[in-house]
Amino acid sequence: MLRSLADYLHCWARLLADADGRKLIQAHARPLPVAEAPSPEDIKGALGAAMDWVARAQDHSGDGGMGSLHLVRGWGRTYPETTGYLIPTVLAAGERLGRTDLLDRAARAADTLLALQRADGGWQGGRVGEERPSVVFNSAQVVRGMLAMHARTGEQRFLDAAVRGGAWIVGVQEADGSWSRHNFMGAARVYDTYVDAPLLMLHRITGDPTMKEAALRNLAWVEGRQAANGWFADADNTEKHNERPIIHTLAYTMDGLAECGALLEDDRWTAMAEAAARPLCDRFLEHGVLHGRYDRSWNGSEAFITTGGAQLAVAWQRLARLGKDGLYADAAARMRGLLVALQARTAEGPPAARGGLTGSYPLWGRYEKFACPNWATKYLADALLCADGRTFC
Repeated sequence: MLRSLADYLHCWARLLADADGRKLIQAHARPLPVAEAPSPEDIKGALGAAMDWVARAQDHSGDGGMGSLHLVRGWGRTYPETTGYLIPTVLAAGERLGRTDLLDRAARAADTLLALQRADGGWQGGRVGEERPSVVFNSAQVVRGMLAMHARTGEQRFLDAAVRGGAWIVGVQEADGSWSRHNFMGAARVYDTYVDAPLLMLHRITGDPTMKEAALRNLAWVEGRQAANGWFADADNTEKHNERPIIHTLAYTMDGLAECGALLEDDRWTAMAEAAARPLCDRFLEHGVLHGRYDRSWNGSEAFITTGGAQLAVAWQRLARLGKDGLYADAAARMRGLLVALQARTAEGPPAARGGLTGSYPLWGRYEKFACPNWATKYLADALLCADGRTFC
């Protein structure tokens, strides 16, 4: 605890000693803007800026992958998990913006991930250089990237890597349908619905029944972790705060369920997603912002987590497309507007941060404090792309 406090104070001191850092702190100290739907021009501009930030992350990685930016410590090494699920985003943004450079960047990232695939078929947890073992959740997000590159190029090597990754994930599943031994913290978590969706994508392409069977076993396990009010147990990426999970992992859970419902054409899973999405939708429309964590009674705490907000915009847009309540489309549009405004505020600070999102708002919030994690900008871009009612929803 003392070490964490010392680091927190050190980050404050470093930012306050820098002119751009002071501007950023002042921007984040202002009251939140009113959440309003952004214009098409605002969406296009914000998407372009987000992709410029992603390009900088790749250029600073040193190996073709994508890391994150710490506002004091600088750019980090490649994170295979998030590089994996950034690939579909970068490809879609390249098409939308007419930027061939982004298509080239996605290909470079995919080649890096091919080189990083482990002999067991999975991909490591954490960042390159940390030498962690293969992790189920992380590997599944790289599978998403491999499938996107295969769909784009038709190259068999990407599908082969995805199949190897999927086979490893299926092979280490627990008897009850969860994944724990080969997952982060060695704990079973409901946000592995975000693993189930790429397994179902693999089943759709290859016809391999084991992929679908594994996804269905996990979905059944997740079903037993949902409360009557829609809240999920075992939804946090910590043990300490598992009774009040972050909206980032709650959003993984519900978006994975909605994806699976669409892939399986089974409203059973979509209904589970909606049961969790509705309380947060109602709170956002009432207050114009969300807390970072929610307990089993949907009582909120901690600062807003931008990643989770962007993911919820995608999940709400997906539910709107599936014909659910029209409030979801309104909430998604207003969340996009809030995130675009927060992206603009971050651009008032250090040049390296421009186009990105801080992990929390304000930036000194507990989640990814003093940092711009690349997954926040990835989901901002996804939220902007899905404004068309089709992409990523």
